Amino acid sequence: MKTLIIDDDPDILEAVALCFEIRWPGTVVITAIDGQSGMKQFRDQGADIVILDLGLPDMDGLEVCRQLREISEVPIIILTVRDQRKDIIRGLEMGADDYITKPFDQMELLARARAVLRRGTMQQTANEQSFLNGRLTINVDGREVRLDGNLIRLTPTEYNLLQHLAQNVGKLVTHREMLSRLWGQEYMDATDYLKVHVLHLRRKLGDDPSNPTMIASERGIGYRFIA
Repeated sequence: MKTLIIDDDPDILEAVALCFEIRWPGTVVITAIDGQSGMKQFRDQGADIVILDLGLPDMDGLEVCRQLREISEVPIIILTVRDQRKDIIRGLEMGADDYITKPFDQMELLARARAVLRRGTMQQTANEQSFLNGRLTINVDGREVRLDGNLIRLTPTEYNLLQHLAQNVGKLVTHREMLSRLWGQEYMDATDYLKVHVLHLRRKLGDDPSNPTMIASERGIGYRFIA
């Protein structure tokens, strides 16, 4: 596995690098001290997961996150001192998969990393293709989603969320069930994560939450994929 760490604090770089190298055998760690070099490292060498600071000297980490999302679906964990809810939501809106504030616990970071990697490689059990709503096509084998024939680019988390709802078409799927299934037991109460990803998914599908044709909300309970 290859891990890219983008942070301008040498102590944090060293701590995170040692965390992965010692506790995750076989991990190759690449580091960068600013956004520009981080993007160059990713373009040149790639990565299986990115650990990203927001307070970079040359550009905001949210912009790095946005640029990464334009070219890749690589799992991104934001690691930063910003702990306000609005910053967390903005990070998720830019395409981050998870968010950890400093100071951080190394075992928690590793657990979160394993969780986002697991979401990116979840095996599906549905048939090779599912046709939904007459407009939406989910190709499970290729993990592709098309709306009116046009390819819709989804992150692994968004795809897994849509696929799980589609597999339970017409049924109410609770927040806790989705969080447990897609994020893991440690995320059972992280409803903000779920709401932001559903918001993104609706936007990409052109589904108006005030008059949904695909994903309906049951306030405070969960979501239902409309048959």
